[in-house]
Amino acid sequence: MNNKKILGLIGLAARARKVCFGADSVELEMKKKKVQLVIMATDASERTKEKFKKMCEEHSIPIIIEGEIEILSKAIGKSNKAIIGIEDINLAKEIQKIKNGGELIG
Repeated sequence: MNNKKILGLIGLAARARKVCFGADSVELEMKKKKVQLVIMATDASERTKEKFKKMCEEHSIPIIIEGEIEILSKAIGKSNKAIIGIEDINLAKEIQKIKNGGELIG
């Protein structure tokens, strides 16, 4: 993930305490319907990827698989986190908009 804006928004969500991270925490918050967007590292294990793709489908939560574990972890100020759940709807929408290339100027 070389999009600094997305990493910046992930960092902003972390500072606002609107993220959950780590498989167990993200799974728990998904069940509570708090997670608006799941961001997973490309180098997460295949088992983790399959599990969360399936869960996101069941809960109708968008998922982005991009960036390495180290980069995503650094964005939230933690270490070794392969999966992040964004809980703020506006930040989640903005990240998706940037990811899909529809970012607005100004």
